[in-house]
Amino acid sequence: MDNETGGLVNTTVRQTHMNLSFNLEDASQVAIGAFALAVPISFSEEAWKLGETLPLANLLFIFILSVVFLSLFAYENVFQANIKYRTPIFISRIFIAYFIAALVVALVLFALNKFPLTTDPAIALKRLIVITMPASMGAIIVDSFDKE
Repeated sequence: MDNETGGLVNTTVRQTHMNLSFNLEDASQVAIGAFALAVPISFSEEAWKLGETLPLANLLFIFILSVVFLSLFAYENVFQANIKYRTPIFISRIFIAYFIAALVVALVLFALNKFPLTTDPAIALKRLIVITMPASMGAIIVDSFDKE
């Protein structure tokens, strides 16, 4: 512990308080990461059909897997296994990342005319869940690039 120069103490304080906000840079990183994986998968007819045919239980399982893997990756890489004083920030970052990824997927599917929200909202939601799974992982991976 180096109180005289503040080296170790300042580093500990900085680590405890890092990642307490989600700013525009974070949002853009999440969106870019989601876009990088959403685009090729959204062009896939297999993904469209999978979204149409998967039962509700499987879709729920895909959603849960997405959130669990987002959480694990963020815990280890974005928060460096240090969420003791930042649990609400950690949880909100997971849901914000998933929401932004889902928004990017919805926009890409809409641009491809494969997001029938008004004519068949169930299929639109199913496709959204299926494609948001890999897109959300791309989102959180890119978001972690500049974290210390």
